[in-house]
Amino acid sequence: MALITYTAYKDWKLIFLGFLKNGLYLSRSYIEFNLILGGMHIALTHERKAFDMTTPVIQEEPTGCGIASVANILGKTYSQMKTIANEMGIYATDQSLWSDTQYVRRMLSASGVETSSEEVPFVSWEALPDLALLAIKYHQEKGKDFWHWVVFKREHDKHFVLDSASYLPSNIRTDFNEMKPQWFIEVKQ
Repeated sequence: MALITYTAYKDWKLIFLGFLKNGLYLSRSYIEFNLILGGMHIALTHERKAFDMTTPVIQEEPTGCGIASVANILGKTYSQMKTIANEMGIYATDQSLWSDTQYVRRMLSASGVETSSEEVPFVSWEALPDLALLAIKYHQEKGKDFWHWVVFKREHDKHFVLDSASYLPSNIRTDFNEMKPQWFIEVKQ
């Protein structure tokens, strides 16, 4: 069976696979839309990269924590995620990015990543799902809520927080007593 790949738009690829007899088996994790025309299988796919805990994304703007957190989850650079966010009308300079949850949800959803529909009050680190966006440094200014976005990850009985703040000595945090999460959004894997 011949495989021809054509890059159609950004991370999306149009893949043409020859005549199928016994079905198609893809070994990678894909979001896939399939169409079979005249015996030819056409699949529009988007590969979701694995979460990389060794190189956390650092925010490049004082208010870029939401963009950086989504980049950490999607395995993108800050620059790549900022370009995508800007194309969606989302800008780090907009204070709504760190005072409204819809923006991070939209960025994740656009990449095929599902999140919980509600913010869940933080109870304990043990009660968190394996992957979550956390709101820390919660405060109010003129009656409006603000926070700093970070990513919680549990993997192989280890858990840590990716904090994109550029002033930290390490952006992979395990100083759980220092962070005071207000609530979280589950990121479904």
